[in-house]
Amino acid sequence: MNDLANLRGFVADELNDAQVAILEGAARRARAHAVVMTSVAASGHPAGALSSMDLFVTVLASADFTPELFGGTHDRDHIVVSHGHTSAGWYAALGLFNFLDVEEALAHFRQAGSPYQGHVERGVPGVDWGTGNLGQGLSAGVGFAIASRALGHDRHTYVLMGDGEQVKGQIAEARRVAHKRELGNITAVVDWNNIQISGTCQEIMPADLRALWEADGFKVYECDGHDYNALYKTLKEARNDGVPSVVLAKTVMGKGVSFMENKCDFHGKAAVGGEIAQALGELGEPESLYAEAKNRRFEALPQEVLFLEEKVELDLGQPITYEADARKDNRGAFGAALADVAGKNKDVAGRTPILAFDCDLAGSVKLDAFARVAPERFIQAGIQEHNVATLVGAASVAGVVPVWADFGVFGIDEAYNQQRLNDTNRANAKLVLTHVGLDVGEDGMTHQCIDYVSLLRNCFGWKLVVPADPNQTDLATRWLLTEPGNICLAMGRSVLPIVTKDDGTPFFGKGYTFKYGGIDVIRKGADVNILAMGHMVSRALAAREILRREKIDAQVLHCACPLAMNVDELLWLMRKRPLVTCEDHHVDTGMGAIVAMNFGRKGKSVPMVNMGVTRYGDSGSAEDVLFRMKLAPEDIARSAKELVATGGGLAR
Repeated sequence: MNDLANLRGFVADELNDAQVAILEGAARRARAHAVVMTSVAASGHPAGALSSMDLFVTVLASADFTPELFGGTHDRDHIVVSHGHTSAGWYAALGLFNFLDVEEALAHFRQAGSPYQGHVERGVPGVDWGTGNLGQGLSAGVGFAIASRALGHDRHTYVLMGDGEQVKGQIAEARRVAHKRELGNITAVVDWNNIQISGTCQEIMPADLRALWEADGFKVYECDGHDYNALYKTLKEARNDGVPSVVLAKTVMGKGVSFMENKCDFHGKAAVGGEIAQALGELGEPESLYAEAKNRRFEALPQEVLFLEEKVELDLGQPITYEADARKDNRGAFGAALADVAGKNKDVAGRTPILAFDCDLAGSVKLDAFARVAPERFIQAGIQEHNVATLVGAASVAGVVPVWADFGVFGIDEAYNQQRLNDTNRANAKLVLTHVGLDVGEDGMTHQCIDYVSLLRNCFGWKLVVPADPNQTDLATRWLLTEPGNICLAMGRSVLPIVTKDDGTPFFGKGYTFKYGGIDVIRKGADVNILAMGHMVSRALAAREILRREKIDAQVLHCACPLAMNVDELLWLMRKRPLVTCEDHHVDTGMGAIVAMNFGRKGKSVPMVNMGVTRYGDSGSAEDVLFRMKLAPEDIARSAKELVATGGGLAR
């Protein structure tokens, strides 16, 4: 591959005959490797891998994308393989350029415990973003391109795509953002073979690809996807044209294997029996390649690579403390804290860029303050939640801190699949959900996000913080900006009272340190425990006062981090007293359900009442909606009183 050195960064004007011969030979070997991988695994998508191979090889030979750059810096090109089912082809191509040991991939493709999964996943050297759910790759590419620009890197992002996915709406969303942001540093490359799983693209869902891309502001190129010189020169022109571009590369499904060419059958079916020998023969490789790989399948499994650690350098400033007489909403406290940190770090050398993403709700989610402080880093994407969720995730692993604020029903309910893929990619997205729970009030059931805890609970890596008041919101906002991993900060809409200590000073003020997973003891009590989440703390405190008038001493606890709750700490704090949990969330899937499940796992029999949302809510003021859901202070007090009256306590 030394003769390809002058291609890196598209330095050469065109390929010479020797370079074309090298690429053709490399692609032939890689096609054979893709066939072997899928046949050894007895599953996969060989024909698409063969169709895309010349695209893969040309981009890998020409982009500023090497094993050394991939493992050590964000100052490089990025490549997203959107049609992740062509993983065998991408792994084979990466093997040509020494990103990975191709013999490992041949033997352990789609094997449980191997990093070489059926769709491209981070953890394999040379995979920038794990894909598979079609239609999301361009969004990831836009995220990389935006992050690269924010870091001041003169680099390019390539998004390799299939033609079947082109009809998905999220691609159009991503195109519009790329056009609006004038991202001349992104090029999409579409494998245009006109075949998908069930037939031809025109039979399944016809689409004018050129018209679609042109309508959203992309410059469109067309070329023969198997002509290396034409492909190279087209990609070079697209890289240097200064606008978002797409190359529609006309290809042949199953290229290089006669019985796979132009057949949809092998889109998702591996070659078997005599087909394997025929395919390898046509590709000029011995049949023993398959037998040797199959024998190695019983050897020790390879390990995934460690991700580049995202180092965030920010001055988080000093928390803003709202005094006891303040009347403020949590979302306002979030917006003020974010703008404060953005202002302290703006234009300071060595600081990590903070980007704020909005979907036409800046005033409601309080990103308007950030937009005034750092307008060049405020990204207005319009009403395009699926796209934004993905591009924020990708940007988060490309050297910036992206914060996306949106209503709960849009940021998690509507974009759940995208947030799930952020989880599988082990990203560092910062998701701020406002208007969660019944606290949305008048907007009614369509906008009352009452399942955000359970949706994030379905994932394995997301962290969740539900602050009790503006002071805790400020602290949590500053904390999440430098904390690794995907983090969600969730809050309602209403103005809240400041949570105070017995002496009237702010509970989450001076001397308080936010600890993820900890439980806050807001008030001590000897008779019954009330465990609240988020804004329900103020209602729990009001319930405590009602109980005091009836000579019942209630302890009020707050759980801001239901997904990481320290149950041993909770049991210790309860002191064998009964428990009432109260939350503005689906009663069977939120904090109370987590508590009950963990008590059961520990073999603890606990007299307990779970209070929460038991049906879709009404449209009215938040107070009235919560009252009708029987989540008013009087309802909480009544439940606690009944527990005490029955002599509740820990049975064991």
